Amino acid sequence: MQTLLLWLFYLSSFYAFIPGILTRIFGFRVFRRGSGTNEFALTFDDGPDPLYTPRLLDLLKRYDMKATFFVVGSHAEKHPEVVRRIHREGHLIGIHNYVHKSNWLMRPVTVRKQVKRTDDIIYEITGERSTYYRPPWGIVNLFDFAKNTGCRIILWSSMFSDWRSKIGADRLTERILAKLRGGEVMLLHDCGTTMGANPDAPEQMLIALERVLEVAQQKGMRSIRVDEMMAKESKSKVKKVSLLKRMLVSVWLLWEKGFHALFSLETVTPDDPMLHFRKRAYTGKPVVMEDGTRLEKGDQILELHFDNRKLYQIGSRSRSEMQLAIQMIRAVQKDLPALANMVLERPDFKEVRGLYGVSMISRGPEQFGFHVLDLPSGLFASSTRLYLKLLLSVIHPKGQARLKEGSQVMEPKMLMMPVEVLIERYAEKRTPSVKPPTEEPHELTQEQVVDLTMAGATASRM
Repeated sequence: MQTLLLWLFYLSSFYAFIPGILTRIFGFRVFRRGSGTNEFALTFDDGPDPLYTPRLLDLLKRYDMKATFFVVGSHAEKHPEVVRRIHREGHLIGIHNYVHKSNWLMRPVTVRKQVKRTDDIIYEITGERSTYYRPPWGIVNLFDFAKNTGCRIILWSSMFSDWRSKIGADRLTERILAKLRGGEVMLLHDCGTTMGANPDAPEQMLIALERVLEVAQQKGMRSIRVDEMMAKESKSKVKKVSLLKRMLVSVWLLWEKGFHALFSLETVTPDDPMLHFRKRAYTGKPVVMEDGTRLEKGDQILELHFDNRKLYQIGSRSRSEMQLAIQMIRAVQKDLPALANMVLERPDFKEVRGLYGVSMISRGPEQFGFHVLDLPSGLFASSTRLYLKLLLSVIHPKGQARLKEGSQVMEPKMLMMPVEVLIERYAEKRTPSVKPPTEEPHELTQEQVVDLTMAGATASRM
């Protein structure tokens, strides 16, 4: 019996308590606070209520404030006209389960069904889906923690016990005003019918909130939707790291400029550089590629290097990983035909056997006609691994997190393409075998496509 109780304790801790600590204390995988000085976020749980929510909407409209409503699905189902008004007046609607029940007391599949059912109700009423979720009492289980719901979990930075009517409007006003500052995510309730709440508690909340909004207006502060705050926070984080990145990139590009001069790298399209190269003798071990082409020590190759300034510029202005991937794939494919024509036209390239580069991927560039091979262990491999990880952490939208993400830990690889393949696929008057994606790749996952575009980087002689 003692052993059974011990196992139950371990399982409950793993399922409920540990995820709760990580989210509530450390804010892991949840949004609970923004930044800034003049904007805060009012969030309301448990509604909609046919009596109090319309009065709350009147109050917000009078002070030109926006809020986020985490609705209980069963309540929304009963009062669609209130939900419709919330949406019509520009507020954000989030999910608060179909019934107000703790996720600790439900199986993961039940939680998922609760979220989906509420989302379907919201969609039927407003025509829009919701991707924001606040579990009742902010309690998450292991599977919510692992994105079981498919939504972004929103918690809060301040709460005021406003579900109890005995707190009174005066005391509630003091509590809210004490937290009235930029970036605050405030938790309030526009319904008192859930377990543990007093039915008339929202009356005191409305009195206190009107006083608070009056003070906020005098201070030049305003309440915004949670999604707006999250977007501002994301931009703020980019700005915070941009100075450090610019300093790092400046040193890195200065070093790269010296490398290009030292090894006499040429550029495929100088007007819009993406690929650089140099002709050299292959010095590695003999390699037999999948098409039977054998590369021996001493054979002439073209060593490829991405233009790291171009990589950084594209990465900095891309709004998403997919946009980054599409832009970079198109840039690479623009250069490959020009490179193929160079090989055909220049007499000094007649002895070139193939293309060679170093990559931080393990699959994907086959779409371009490359063969992927393991990089021989040694000093070169170790130094290349360090350098390319630094490069990827600066350029990739997910930074260093991408280096360890998923089951595939990224390691540098050799990319090789026989010159016959280059000419066959990309030379003038021939139709390239690979076309750039218009919206999203078909054979590669999104992460593989983005990693593919990170393939080349400056590397020294093998």
